[in-house]
Amino acid sequence: MISAILQEEDISLDLVTKGKQSALSKIAIRIARRTGLDEQMVLRGLFDRERLASTGIGRGVAIPHAVLSTIYSPVASLTRLAPRIDFEGPDDDPVDLIYTVLWPRSATSAFLPALSQMCRLFRTSQVREQLRQARSSDEVLAILETEPHQEFPPICTLPASGLAL
Repeated sequence: MISAILQEEDISLDLVTKGKQSALSKIAIRIARRTGLDEQMVLRGLFDRERLASTGIGRGVAIPHAVLSTIYSPVASLTRLAPRIDFEGPDDDPVDLIYTVLWPRSATSAFLPALSQMCRLFRTSQVREQLRQARSSDEVLAILETEPHQEFPPICTLPASGLAL
């Protein structure tokens, strides 16, 4: 699922930001420019969702997301930050891995299962460490494509308000 909607140009390694807002802004602008979406719409979607509750899931990972009526298929981005930033996650660990997802409103029934799958993948310590050591976008894609999906741990820690669409 994750590697199916993620392309090499969707991966940014060692992005330098000044904090959470800076990271989300840079990611939103990059996604908008690559997809032709309106930058303000993408940014507003991500910020609106983040105001509900942090999308930090712990262990240095955040999965910011927005459900948009202007897209017809999922859009994703994987960003590795350098240095890590505060993302107000449940464990207060600074975040360095950000998997951003824009999801079509027309497919909301598939969104929560997909979000759950994303959480399970990034809760796997081996995946996180391999992504932190990856030297290229190709290597990141290879890590995500080879991870056995049936072995994901069952838990994703998001507050109940964090599951809002």
